[in-house]
Parts: sequence; structure tokens; C-alpha cells
Amino acid sequence: MAPRSQRRRHKKPPSLVAPGIKAPPTIVTPVPLTPLNTGPSIDTLGFFSLDNNVPGLSQLILQKLNMKSYEEYKLVVDGGTPVSGFGFRCPQEMFQRMEDTFRFCAHCRALPNGLSDSKVLRHCKRCRNVYYCGPECQRSDWPAHRRVCQELHLVAVDRLMEWLLVTGDFVLPSGPWHWPPEAVQDWDSWFSMKGLHLDATLDAVLVSPAMTTLWASVGRPRPDPDVLQGSLKRLLTDVLSRPLTLGLGLRALGIDVRRIGGSTVHVVGASHVETFLTRPGDYDELGYMFPGHLGLRVVMVGVDVAAGFSQSTSTSPLEPGTIHLSAHRGLYHDFWEEQVETGQTDHPDLVVAFHPGFHSSPDLMEAWLPTLLLLRDYKIPALITVYSHQELVSSLQILVELDTHITAYGANPFMSLKPEQVYSNPNKQPVYCSAYYIMFLGSSCQLGNSQLEEKVDDGI
Repeated sequence: MAPRSQRRRHKKPPSLVAPGIKAPPTIVTPVPLTPLNTGPSIDTLGFFSLDNNVPGLSQLILQKLNMKSYEEYKLVVDGGTPVSGFGFRCPQEMFQRMEDTFRFCAHCRALPNGLSDSKVLRHCKRCRNVYYCGPECQRSDWPAHRRVCQELHLVAVDRLMEWLLVTGDFVLPSGPWHWPPEAVQDWDSWFSMKGLHLDATLDAVLVSPAMTTLWASVGRPRPDPDVLQGSLKRLLTDVLSRPLTLGLGLRALGIDVRRIGGSTVHVVGASHVETFLTRPGDYDELGYMFPGHLGLRVVMVGVDVAAGFSQSTSTSPLEPGTIHLSAHRGLYHDFWEEQVETGQTDHPDLVVAFHPGFHSSPDLMEAWLPTLLLLRDYKIPALITVYSHQELVSSLQILVELDTHITAYGANPFMSLKPEQVYSNPNKQPVYCSAYYIMFLGSSCQLGNSQLEEKVDDGI
């Protein structure tokens, strides 16, 4: 870590890489796909890191998706116009090719083109998710696979059911909360509040033509209704986890959402995950969490934001009860200097980063450092989320070294309940989006390294 005198600088050095009742309107405004030279992208680093564990996996993915380069893949992921040659003749081909991107031996890491003529990749019959090139590899891998087999079965079902979100055939049920907001503290209370209305909505999806078409196209037996309903609920929590986690931060940090002119939340390090399939209604739950709010502006800032959003420089007051979503493509500390300091956009009441990943590599840490120092030095209320307890410990230690004042951390009551498979290491324990959170405000952390390790080791 740099000396304190250098760490206090937050400007980027030249070398840095940096439903019943109609819902109040949520406005989304569109972003051109402009190439940016902004340094390391967590999407790019993540894609090519697949080869570290399974050599050649990135090229297999491109080949099966009819793409010639990562740039074509990234263009489609970002919501751009597909290039010539991209696409599939029918849903059956699409699902088959998507499944082919998971075909490698989980034990010896062999890809299809590396197998002898006598071998063929077959999936585990229990989870239908992990592949082996033969009985010997499967037997050898069983001690590791047995710990995650059941959970990976859920991943396999969710991966197919997610297509209903992409096509819009599964629309998230929404409507004003019928319980006092303070009574809704986690998913158990949220599901209890939604009750029979939610069950009826999910049942309608289960018997819809889209569901029939989906399972007729994937080449697998259709699971039982309770399995499919469980998948829909997990997908629902995956989408709503982000707006409700924003609400968790607004609540815990005591931010007044009834301020005249509205309140502003910046989501930093945003990528296609937060922006590609986001629809206006996805953030309605954030508004229902704060009845009587005078407007909430959510600005996504990141080098990987998708098309469909646009830079918003308006500082005009929001209409009470509305939520405005927009995005800016670029690094946050640049956005701050160009937009916030010049008064072209509002100062944030809260800054949130979903899975920033700065603990995982020096390049990402270097890219995030100016933003972390900016948040600290300007005393901006901030919340970050991580996938696992291990990431929580690592991220806390980095923030302590940066002298941030950590105000709270722990398990997120609105974490996604959808398990995420580690693509190139399928027998690694699945993780959950936004499983833990850290909140900090300003500098002078109250916990030293030894105190922090002791507290984390005691359990969160």
C-alpha cells in the first residue's frame, strides 16, 4: 500500500488503470456505446481468467456462441447490435450451444477438442451441471463434487429459467407494501408480506405458454412445479437484491429520503450485470421501501454499463414518488471531477458498489484506489457488497489499511438467494450475490487490524 501522503490523493495519476395500484413512474434514459480507454474492466479480467483454470475455455465459449473475438462478445453483452454471423437458427440450437460452453471435464479440465475418440463428455445425472470425460474422472472427483451436487442442480435449473427474464415472460410482481416498511427486514418477511398475490403470479408463469416452450426447447425433462416455483423465487431475489440493498444502505446510514428535490444514489463500478436487463419496474421496490419519498435518482457509473441507459446531467428536482435511473460510462473519480464537482449532476447521498473485487488483483485495486480515497476524503456514505465471507475479510482489511471509518458490516438480509456457479471451477462452493455488506463513512477506522480479524473470526 502506498504511503499515507500518496494515498490521500484521489485524483487519477497518469499511469492508473484504472401492480393493484399503479406504481409511481420509474424513468430510464438510453447510452451510446462509445469505446473508452479506461483501464481494466472486471468483465474483461473475469472472462480471460477462465483460462487460468481451464486452458482454452474462453475460446470454446466464443466458438459455441458463433463469435470471432472477445470484442464481439462484449458488444453483445453490453446491449449493442449483434455482429454479422451472431445468432441461432432456433431456440433448441441456442440452448444447446449455451450448454456446450459448460462442457469440460470437471476433474482433468479436458475440453471436447482434447478428448480421444474413445471418450465423450457426459454430465452428472444428479445435478445435470458438471461434466466428466469418463467414469474414472467422475469417481476421482466425487469427494469434491458430492458437497455441491445438490446446489449445482439448482444452478442448472436457474440458468434455464433465467431465459424467461430475458424474454420478458417473467415480469417481477410489484405493488405498494401492505406492511409498515420497518416490519420488512429480510426475505422471509418480504415473502410473507407478498403472500397469496405472489403465489398466484408465480403459478400463472408456471402454466404459461412461455414455460412450455422453454422446456420443450432445452432437451431436458421438465422439473416438478415446486422446483420451478423455487427457481422463480430465487430469480426474483436476484433481481430485487440490488434495489433492496440500496434501501438497506439508505436505512442504516440514516439518509433522509424526504428531502425536497429528491435523493441521489450512485452505483459505482456498474456493469452489464446492473444495467443490461434492468427494466423500469425493477427499482419500484426501492420506492415502496420508503413511502412518501420525494424522488430517488439512481445513477450507474462504470466502464461496462450497457446500452439502454444514458448519461444524465440534470440537477432538476424529481417529482415526489418517482425513481429515475440513468448511467454514465467511465471511471467514478473522472465522473466526479467532470460532473459532480462542476454541478452538472447532484452530489450523492449514498454511493454503492456491488462486488467491486478490488481485493482480487493489483490491477483492480489500482483502478479502485482513487474512488475509495475520494469516498473517504469527502466523507460520502458508502456501501459495498461481496460474494463470500472470505471476500468480506479481505475487503475489510484493505479498507482498514486505507483508514476508512467502517460503520457496519455483516450478512446482507437481502442477498440474492440464487446460487452462482464458479464457471471454470464448477466444484467450488457456489456463491451468492451481495451475500455480505460493508458500510463506511469518512476516515479514522475504529477497528485495528487485530481487532477486526478477531471480530470477523467470531462470526458474522
